Amino acid sequence: MKHLENKVALVTGGSRGMGAAIVKQLAEAGAKVAFTYVRSAGKARELAADISDATGQTVIALAADSASHTAVTAAVEEVVSALGGIDILVNNAGIYEKKPLEEQTAADYDEMMDINVKAVFVASIAAMKHMTEGGRIISIGSNMADRVAGPGATLYAMSKSALIGFTKGLSRELGPKGITVNLVQPGPTDTDMNPAVGAHADRARSMMALQHYGDAADIASLVTFLASPRSGFITGASLTIDGGFNA
Repeated sequence: MKHLENKVALVTGGSRGMGAAIVKQLAEAGAKVAFTYVRSAGKARELAADISDATGQTVIALAADSASHTAVTAAVEEVVSALGGIDILVNNAGIYEKKPLEEQTAADYDEMMDINVKAVFVASIAAMKHMTEGGRIISIGSNMADRVAGPGATLYAMSKSALIGFTKGLSRELGPKGITVNLVQPGPTDTDMNPAVGAHADRARSMMALQHYGDAADIASLVTFLASPRSGFITGASLTIDGGFNA
């Protein structure tokens, strides 16, 4: 069923991995979807065309670096102009770097926070100005906001934990307008950034109740549910989807 028919969605960082899976499922549910990318313009446009052909929905790729708050804001405005509004924002773009804390620099901090936190902040503010009742803001965090299972990810965990407070606060801001705000916190998920055959995959699996990596489609299914009318009474929530890693 096309629960998102006549809806307009923007997915930041939607050209690969979880982002691409989210774009695909939102389009399959009937939404017109725009997504941002930073590199490989040809591949991004090809992905947009493939999903559009498969679903019959409008899908467009926009060049926008989430490290730039002006580029993020401009992407939102471009979606509103090109597709007639915005009903769903998925803040998916993010970076991860595992490095000992003593080796982290102020520049590392700025890059991590600009992409993982500031971009979410500015995109949400830009999008909510155009949203009406039934609007959805969904951010992609990490289960590491609640459990850091080893060294080297302190800065990353810090950035993702900030999204919990932001989600709670924004849900209070937008609740009276009938707009929901939620956070999805994936655990080990098989993508090119964190492959199920990677160097640390066996250790990750050993810590999971299900003992296997998730698929990008698993994350996309939760996001698509939160974007739909069926999730209308869920807001301010942090929903962990990690195969029991944090259990």
